[in-house]
Amino acid sequence: MTMIQALRSAMDVMLGRDDDVVIYGQDVGYFGGVFRCTEGLQAKHGRHRVFDAPINEGGIVGSAVGMAAYGLRPVVEVQFADYMYPAYDQIVSEAARLRYRSAGDFTAPITIRMPCGGGIYGGQTHSQSPEALFTHVCGLRTVMPSTPYDAKGLLIASIENDDPVIFLEPKRLYNGPFDGYPDRPVVPWSAHPASEVPDGHYTVPLDKAAVVREGSELTVLTYGTMVFVSEAAAKESGVDAEIIDLRTLWPLDLDTIVASVKKTGRCVVVHEATRTSGFGAELAALVQEHCFYHLETPIERVTGWDTPYPHAQEWHYFAGPSRVSAAFKRAMEA
Repeated sequence: MTMIQALRSAMDVMLGRDDDVVIYGQDVGYFGGVFRCTEGLQAKHGRHRVFDAPINEGGIVGSAVGMAAYGLRPVVEVQFADYMYPAYDQIVSEAARLRYRSAGDFTAPITIRMPCGGGIYGGQTHSQSPEALFTHVCGLRTVMPSTPYDAKGLLIASIENDDPVIFLEPKRLYNGPFDGYPDRPVVPWSAHPASEVPDGHYTVPLDKAAVVREGSELTVLTYGTMVFVSEAAAKESGVDAEIIDLRTLWPLDLDTIVASVKKTGRCVVVHEATRTSGFGAELAALVQEHCFYHLETPIERVTGWDTPYPHAQEWHYFAGPSRVSAAFKRAMEA
């Protein structure tokens, strides 16, 4: 399966298993979503289970909070992560706090799906990576898969979870992994082992990272599209890098991170979002706190620029293999 097909399969499975699951958002019903992730679900499960919503992100998420308090499990799509800002108050002030402020009387089992990141030349309003805005908020879980297998298992686990989950989907990975270069084609998912996705129900834990490449010389902490960019950088640089796909950004699998950094003695953090106050800063702080006496060199960060998303320079903005490879070499030579 492609990631799009895996996400659709996850929603199909949960609509069939749980009558409390409903799916809605802008164009997700008859049209099947702007990226076709929900294509065919309305025809199969009915308009009362899969339906369209007005162009009103605050209303979409706000109504989901009410549905969740009532006992439903809404899965809502914000068409692009850039569009979530009108709903941010509902996410932070209502969904994230409902369990705590009600002393456990109510929960908010909401899954908010958001396509994120660049790669489609969408410019400043269709390409943002806002994960740090959610990992900072108590009461939210923040997830970003990098493979179809993980995407389906993590989405099912998110829908079944009783807490609100921000489910970020890297658009560059919807149809296949990209090595980060603008002049090379997308690798078909059919040629990638991570495309093997079971048809039925399974879950991937929401608090467990994956070591996608074992190595001994340095540890790479990354997620989403940057997993494949980091793999390409490891090949380009010749560095024996251990690459950890965080999968769930919060709650974070700190044990896997610490064990790897203590083994390698070096750490490089890679993400697509802007550098300042990005999630990489939190990762670097945690590694410093827990692994200081094992570090042989300073922690490196490779990120997007501290600028509004540059439409014309999209592929320079991305942390590509050459920039990541250079960071690997700096870490090894320091």
